[in-house]
Amino acid sequence: MVSYVNIGRSTPRLEGEDKVTGGARYTADIELPGTVWGRSLRSPYPHARIVSIDTSKAQQVPGVLAVLTGADTRGIRYGRRLYDVPILAEDRVRFVGDRVAAVAAEDKDTVEEALLLIDVEYEELPAVFESLDALDPGAPILHPEVNSYVGLPRTVDANSNAFVRDTWGKGNIEEGFAQAEITVENTFTVPRQHQAYLEPHSCLVHVDDEGRLQVWTSSKVPYAIKQQLSAALGLPEDRILLHPVSIGGDFGGKGSAMDIPLAYFLALRSGRPVRMVMDYMEELTAGNPRHAALIQLKTGVKRDGSIVAHQVKVYFNSGAYGGFKPAPGVNLGGASKSGGPYKIPNVEIEGVQVYTNTVPGGFMRAPGEPQAVFALESHIDIIAGKLGMDPLEFRRRNLIEEGDETPIGTQYRDIRARATLDAAVDAAGYESAKAANVGRGIAINERPAAGGESHSNVTLTPDGSVIVHTSIFEPGTGTYTLLRQIVSEQLNVSMDAIEVQVWDTDGVDFDSGVGGSRVTRVAGMAAYQAANAASRELLSVAADLLGWPEEAMSLRDDQVVRQDTGESRSWAELLQRLGRPVVGESHVVETSPSPITSFTAQVAEVSVDPETGQVTLLRFTTAHDAGTVLNPVDHQGQINGAVVQSIGYALTEELQVEEGRVTSTTFGEYKILSAKDIPELRTVILESGNGPGPYNAKGIGENPLGPVAPAIANAVQDAIGVRVQHLPITAEKVYRALREGT
Repeated sequence: MVSYVNIGRSTPRLEGEDKVTGGARYTADIELPGTVWGRSLRSPYPHARIVSIDTSKAQQVPGVLAVLTGADTRGIRYGRRLYDVPILAEDRVRFVGDRVAAVAAEDKDTVEEALLLIDVEYEELPAVFESLDALDPGAPILHPEVNSYVGLPRTVDANSNAFVRDTWGKGNIEEGFAQAEITVENTFTVPRQHQAYLEPHSCLVHVDDEGRLQVWTSSKVPYAIKQQLSAALGLPEDRILLHPVSIGGDFGGKGSAMDIPLAYFLALRSGRPVRMVMDYMEELTAGNPRHAALIQLKTGVKRDGSIVAHQVKVYFNSGAYGGFKPAPGVNLGGASKSGGPYKIPNVEIEGVQVYTNTVPGGFMRAPGEPQAVFALESHIDIIAGKLGMDPLEFRRRNLIEEGDETPIGTQYRDIRARATLDAAVDAAGYESAKAANVGRGIAINERPAAGGESHSNVTLTPDGSVIVHTSIFEPGTGTYTLLRQIVSEQLNVSMDAIEVQVWDTDGVDFDSGVGGSRVTRVAGMAAYQAANAASRELLSVAADLLGWPEEAMSLRDDQVVRQDTGESRSWAELLQRLGRPVVGESHVVETSPSPITSFTAQVAEVSVDPETGQVTLLRFTTAHDAGTVLNPVDHQGQINGAVVQSIGYALTEELQVEEGRVTSTTFGEYKILSAKDIPELRTVILESGNGPGPYNAKGIGENPLGPVAPAIANAVQDAIGVRVQHLPITAEKVYRALREGT
């Protein structure tokens, strides 16, 4: 392996001190003169016609500056790609929590008082809450005008609630099943999961004296937000400016404009800057959680264990709107992972997004993937059992190798599936003896880093400092520290000399933002290239000023060094003579996912109390095909955080919905794990010299999530012989399964 100075060293967060001392400024901390508060009145019904709205009493409350209803924003739709979300409900509401009216007032208490005085008369309509029920011929159609929505990838049947259908696959599925000697079918369900970021959705919107829309918001994709606002509000993009602020967590959930369009209209009506901050009840009942899903799998195998056919249907409960997903044309891409990293010649996978009268689903870390991988890797264990094979050997037999295609026809290079799986089972002692009612389960998945677009400038100044400009709005993942490490490595200067500055959205034309585990690959590469460009320019300047051969020079600390003679000069001195800074610029555009993927294999060990059904996770082992690890402490933090999120997904977390109404409305009812609930976590890193990012790095932010829940489910089955196919795996479900003998 190549040796580096700063790369590969654990480096504390650049912004960590500000966050722990209160110096970081979040959206709710931003103060503008004259700022007022805005808030929405939300629907109490899952589906109803709005008969009338009377806002007269609310408008008379002292301190109220604006009251809006759907009549004030009629016809305007917004979203990330599919524009189907009304700013305020117009003729009907589609879920409990739909925005019906809004108030801006001098303070929060006045806003709340005014909202209580808005009188809305509703006529309840038939509602539908589950995906398959919504596809029944007699189900109420929630969006009969769906084909008029901007961003719909293709025309659909307007008499159906299915608004996106995508397929992946290869071969001939009928011929594949004809070859099968055993066919196994299973159905799995998974609930909604909330991202549970510490900072809720928030925004501050100001229409300045020149009519320009200025926005502060907790979003990691500011350029996409600018595009959303431009398209929905009819404003040119150059009339919209988003300012960088600290972001208190994201986990995929903060890519939508959410309240910003409404705050814009409140700001126009009131003539004042408007702040809107969702409370946690709103987050849980009207945010954009991970989708609930129903997954149907059918797999044909030979008796020797080879898989010959695999058919999957994934039904995502999209809720009342589809606009909180960034790319409906490719569905929730994680559905494509329901074939796994296996050699299968005949595959058909269908992903369907379905409107229902429930809270709209959005993106959460590895969108669509935990749902699909839970179903697939649980199903794989069941197939192995039908064949009388060990689940580990069944996987080993079918894992893709160099030159193989994935089930959806993708061919990667440098395949490390077997090595990653073996590393996990070896570290976990998978085949060692176990006590009674103790089980071990395994699961595996692969995920490449996404493509995207990012900019960076690296400026060397005459005072000897280095400024790194980036277009990334970082949501707490350590990106700015990583960029500083990269630039420090390339310029061979101390990290203490480097400052990271973030452009607002006037800085560059576009940046894809954070998501898809792309940041190291794309933004990291932009900083890497910009640092190299600055280095080349500095050496060229030194050659002109000193007469030294350019090829004989290098950078060391704050010096330009002539290697053949040992002479050196401070580059700050050279730039003072030059009279200007040196700037290296980079614009990276990666239009496709990485040609190199990354494998994650995991082993869960559990004990199960057969009297109560209580599952206790004893230890969890995760192995990662990681390329080069740039900052080990942050890399491990990403792994630990993802594993813990998914342990919660497996065992406790469920955004419970009854008749369309979210009933887990606080974090006391929505069961997030705490530190005391987490067992020993073991991590095995398989480094290699083959990755798509700088220094051959691979993405890590989303890779650990998918296999966690199925590894735990498989361990439960191994411990007590019963299978739970519906997350979360609660004691009650295990107890019932034991009593029913399933």
